[in-house]
Amino acid sequence: MYATIKYIQTHHSYGTIPSQPSQDPHPATDPTAANSNPSAAQEAASANEPPNPNAPPPEPIPDTPEVFQAALRELARDLIVKEQQIEYLVGVLPGIGTSEKEQEARLRELEQQMREVETERLRCLEEIERLVERVSQAVMCCRRV
Repeated sequence: MYATIKYIQTHHSYGTIPSQPSQDPHPATDPTAANSNPSAAQEAASANEPPNPNAPPPEPIPDTPEVFQAALRELARDLIVKEQQIEYLVGVLPGIGTSEKEQEARLRELEQQMREVETERLRCLEEIERLVERVSQAVMCCRRV
């Protein structure tokens, strides 16, 4: 979501407001105006200087209206897909559509099943130890012979 808003904020084209100076950091200039603009010559000269690490990052150049509109459509589709994915995940959450008492009863049932499985596991471990001991004794008997 943040990336979408940041893209829109940084790549939109700048609007013009009558009787206001342009806020566009990259105004469209034609080649004849560059010769009459002394700041363009200064910018060209400063391009050869090393960058100032304390200077703010340069403003990105806005996308063309066609590219920007296509990107907006793609971002809107992405947001819709994400919203649908979130709705699906919320819909399949356990407990949706059941009361609190039913959920508590299900938890108690699962806890009982877990205890039974743990008891069975411990019994199996005891049997494994017993069988390992029998195999060890059989191996020791075979060695002696």
